[in-house]
Amino acid sequence: MLIGEVAQRSGVSARMLRHYESLGLVRPSGRTGSGYREYSGEDIRRIFHIESLRSLGLSLREIGRALDDPGFTPSALVGNLIRQTRERIAAETELLTRLRRIDAAQPAGWEDVLQVVALLQALGSKSADARQRAALSSAEEVPVPVEALVEAALSETEPNVAGALRWALARSGDGAPALLAEGLGSPVAAVRERAVRSLAELPSGEATRLLRDALANPDVVVRGHAALALGVRGVADVVPTLIDMIVEGRNDTDAADALSVLASDAATADQIATRIVDRLAHDTAEAPARGRLTQALAGIPGTRASRALVELSHDLDRAVALTASYLLQLRDAR
Repeated sequence: MLIGEVAQRSGVSARMLRHYESLGLVRPSGRTGSGYREYSGEDIRRIFHIESLRSLGLSLREIGRALDDPGFTPSALVGNLIRQTRERIAAETELLTRLRRIDAAQPAGWEDVLQVVALLQALGSKSADARQRAALSSAEEVPVPVEALVEAALSETEPNVAGALRWALARSGDGAPALLAEGLGSPVAAVRERAVRSLAELPSGEATRLLRDALANPDVVVRGHAALALGVRGVADVVPTLIDMIVEGRNDTDAADALSVLASDAATADQIATRIVDRLAHDTAEAPARGRLTQALAGIPGTRASRALVELSHDLDRAVALTASYLLQLRDAR
């Protein structure tokens, strides 16, 4: 079979067949009387083998070894190809993500594109100062895409930078809550905490809804931060969770502050005082927990809380009695 017919049947151009021949990959078995290359059936099978191996990403040199070296084993080569392919996919995915984020910023010109690229690079910098500056500058004319801010916030370990990123997210628009909610399901506890703390600083109704959902999260830290944020927003449903936090000593000062915010409503204040008294009367809490519950009554106005403090001023636990007496003096001085 002549080269033109082989090219037509195999889909490999005559030029490429000649290149294969120059590399020693394919050697036509014969020549016609006129000197034209003539390929046998075995030659054609080898061409198809070459094309099959090329489809796996092997170089022509590697293909020559695979076909001609009887001691050649494919396992190491295939493993190397898998590694290279994964690295290439990761690089392409990273590039695609960067391009999508630039597109999301809706740049008006190349200056805007360059500014977004610089901000994205700064967010990934090893320098905490550079990351913080990028977060604080995200509210400028060409903002950092919210997806990039969320990714940075969920991975940030430096407290000052994390605070700047949460500030930026609170000003980033409507896309942040849903992205942060995905972080609540992370297998990494630190990521879950960063997600709920970021949600807590978002002012939207969507963030409030997601924080309500987070009250059922299996992570006690997530539940606690959600309860604190909702308490400050006036969601009375979190009172039991806040009292539990005081008993357990988890962010108990913040929990007491959240209860005092909720207690601005007289009816809610009496309900909170009643719940605290019930925990003091019926709970088997240890002395430190009883002390924390007594202190929490300081921020609860109303006659129910005052009566509770009077009763506690005679408590058998001297520390509780002294605390209650002191709080009563403060109330009388107001």
